[in-house]
Amino acid sequence: MTADALLKGIVLAGGDSQRMGGDKAAMDFSGQSLLDRAVSLLSEVVADVYVSAREEQRKLAGRDSYRLVTDSLPFAGPAAGILSAHCADPEAAWLVLACDMPMVTESMLDELVAGRDASMAATAWMAEGREALEPLCAVYEPATLAAFLAQAQAGGGVSPLGWLSSQPVKLLTGAAGTAMSSANTPEELEVMQAAAKQVP
Repeated sequence: MTADALLKGIVLAGGDSQRMGGDKAAMDFSGQSLLDRAVSLLSEVVADVYVSAREEQRKLAGRDSYRLVTDSLPFAGPAAGILSAHCADPEAAWLVLACDMPMVTESMLDELVAGRDASMAATAWMAEGREALEPLCAVYEPATLAAFLAQAQAGGGVSPLGWLSSQPVKLLTGAAGTAMSSANTPEELEVMQAAAKQVP
């Protein structure tokens, strides 16, 4: 692994949002769109932040106000955004955050960056009550992204969780399981909105 690889941030916002019934990135959460909130959070802990999107999404939901990494690879799901970011800068490590995880906090990202171990494949949260690490709020080192890309291009699996589960990952603990929840439906987003209002 490259111990001194520059860390950049990528917000994953390229999903098709079928279950949400509209562009997920544009959905409101406490007065901000999910996309704006995720970019704002990453910008507090990483200097260079980008948004991943499919080509046809470039002008949707305010994406055109951010630096974009267009999905350039024929893979489904979040791997398209993560690996397209790697292709955009293969020398960088990437702090990945899915736009639909509004319960992630700045302090959690601070801990992720501070706890980064560049000698490992990645650094990720293992939230309370979860049986697996969270691959969409994690730091990926450049060498593991290169290996993940090679596997995907060879026709192997493209699941970020599947990939990281086979790699040496530094795991951070202590975050609540609900902090890693994804909002996939309007009902789930409403529950998270209500929960966020209860936080002092």
